[in-house]
Amino acid sequence: MFRFEHIQLLWALLLIPAIVAVYIFQIKNKNRELLRFAEYNMLSKIIPTRSTTKPFLKMVLLCIGISLIVIAIANPQIGSKLEEIKREGVDIMICFDVSNSMKAQDLKPDRLQHAKQSILRLIDNLKDDRIGIIVFGGEAYVQLPITTDYNAAKLFLSEIDCGIVPVQGTAIGSAIELAVNSFDKKSQTKKSIIIISDGENHEDDAVKMAETAAEQGITVNTIGLGSPEGTPIPEYYGGKNIGFKKDNSGTTIITKLNESMMQEISNAGKGVYARDNNTSTALSVVFNQINSMEKVQFGSKVYTDFESRFQFFVAGAILFLIAELVITNKRSKWWDDLNLFGEKEDK
Repeated sequence: MFRFEHIQLLWALLLIPAIVAVYIFQIKNKNRELLRFAEYNMLSKIIPTRSTTKPFLKMVLLCIGISLIVIAIANPQIGSKLEEIKREGVDIMICFDVSNSMKAQDLKPDRLQHAKQSILRLIDNLKDDRIGIIVFGGEAYVQLPITTDYNAAKLFLSEIDCGIVPVQGTAIGSAIELAVNSFDKKSQTKKSIIIISDGENHEDDAVKMAETAAEQGITVNTIGLGSPEGTPIPEYYGGKNIGFKKDNSGTTIITKLNESMMQEISNAGKGVYARDNNTSTALSVVFNQINSMEKVQFGSKVYTDFESRFQFFVAGAILFLIAELVITNKRSKWWDDLNLFGEKEDK
């Protein structure tokens, strides 16, 4: 397994485009100044030692050297020892509503982003539990299979948006069915489903699916998003708000939290319901329910020993930077004879 110990430091690679931009600016500015004194085809006679390719080569070598230094500082590592670690926890599948109603702003900044922040807090509180993510609108899809890799869960969560599911709607029942089928049937680990939605179910019998899940020993918890009073759904074009979503008759659509539906689903699934109202109370209620479940031991294979490989990148960086320092901007006879870039001296 390959990884970077400090992957966030790779952002420093953005220095490379900046260096290239500065180089282009300097070359254009220098050429502009030179052309004030002579035409371009006369410059090689006035300044016979001037090279047009070696500055470019020096810039390339510098960029490569800096890139290798940044990679070395991020410390690339290779996993050298795979072990099976014994853990005690539960399996959690989060079913995340990504229908258009999740754009409503009765939660700040909107229902979707607020829910993502809540899930992040949940992940941060997990220890030895396994987690998976399902997104659903008119259809349901597995976004992340059950895993103990919380960093992967956060990465996949960051990519979730209302446009990720092509079919609009709110098929909570399909999401529950997919979650049930996504659990490892052979595992004795306790299993829990968390539905995060506004409860506007239009597609299927979610209550029946929650009952089916409970019959298999899987609890179904629900978190309600939004307000019972309702709010319009913003519409965007090119990143700008162009108004609110309307039905075929031109009436503004009001999306409301269907609290009774969410409560029915949690009751049928022998779980708990909590309403998310810009506090962490809802998350605490569900998290406490999960913590009260019996923890079952399971094995998880992980890399426990990593070997650093930054030395190779440091060595490469030194070679490229020394080469950049040794090469001058002046033309030389052996360079003309080598003629790597097709540069010719005018006679």
